[in-house]
Amino acid sequence: MPYAHITGWGMAVPEPVLTNDDLAKIVETSDEWIRDRTGIRERRIARENEFPSTLGVEASIQALKVANLRPTDLDLIICTSSSPEYFFPATACLIQDQLGATKAGAFDLLAACTGFIFATNMAAQAIRSGSIKNVLVVGTETLSRFVDWKDRNTCILFGDGAGAFVLQASDQPGGVLSAVMHSDGSGGDSLSLPAGGARLPATEATIHEGKHFIHMDGKEVFRFATRVMGRAATEALELAGMTTEDIQWIIPHQANYRIIETAAKYLKMPLDKFIINVDRYGNTSTASIPIATVEAAQKGQLKPGDKVVFVGFGAGLTWGALTAQWTGPLPVKRHVHPEQYRWFARVRSFFRRIIRIIEGIFFRREL
Repeated sequence: MPYAHITGWGMAVPEPVLTNDDLAKIVETSDEWIRDRTGIRERRIARENEFPSTLGVEASIQALKVANLRPTDLDLIICTSSSPEYFFPATACLIQDQLGATKAGAFDLLAACTGFIFATNMAAQAIRSGSIKNVLVVGTETLSRFVDWKDRNTCILFGDGAGAFVLQASDQPGGVLSAVMHSDGSGGDSLSLPAGGARLPATEATIHEGKHFIHMDGKEVFRFATRVMGRAATEALELAGMTTEDIQWIIPHQANYRIIETAAKYLKMPLDKFIINVDRYGNTSTASIPIATVEAAQKGQLKPGDKVVFVGFGAGLTWGALTAQWTGPLPVKRHVHPEQYRWFARVRSFFRRIIRIIEGIFFRREL
């Protein structure tokens, strides 16, 4: 059975920064109030021409560069997002097309902020089955477009960004070691985006009532998160036959500094064993774990051979954890430039659209 190694990683965040002081100008809040309750001091906000797919593509190109893979080497793309570009087509398909990953299947996975853990586990399982060798997992968000900027309980929390992992098959031990995934739909009302789906399609009433914005019971979500984070990490460690003494790093979902503190106390681990960047990005949902991981790798904190636990929670309610041995890129002889394929993909996509238009014209004539 092949092992599923994390061999590439990348991130993309918008340049515009929204600080707590900026927020204090548009809603009743303050820098001290936000930092005291969340640990957040700023977040990134996507420009008008930035979308989950474009941010996801940028993160993916970086990840493919690290792994030294061509987009055409990919067998599968899994995108997870709490703010997908459309209901359909899948954001994964948009990323697949923009990358030029012509041989890859692509689909979206929805598990809110826990989505990146779920998707990475699914990718590892597919590799272990022997059916595929190279998978791209992308977590990408523009949650700022679903925030009510008059609601200080939610608008202070969320930011935009994307992160990506490449997973590859290898005969060498390591990579993803274990994972746990949990859900409790009875708590779905605690954190939701009520309207826009089949139950509440967009109407004048749903728009007027603000049902297309994020709704959250902050106290209930906090109680839930502090209850499950430590347990999930412990469960994943036990499945891998390890304890907290065997790992170098915990990389948690970056939702709230106080939640991470509580998880550290539960696990009886010092906070300096946790990778934390919630202060600079806020809650980027599915992108938070890969963004934190990429920064840790770039800073040299995360080294080959390190054992790490990814742990998170989200709407659904969902929660889970994954253990992995960090190995880095597999040895290869060639050097590739994934961004070149993006230009080829754009040209190919343009001509495919032209062909479809021509085919449509002739088809209508025949009718």
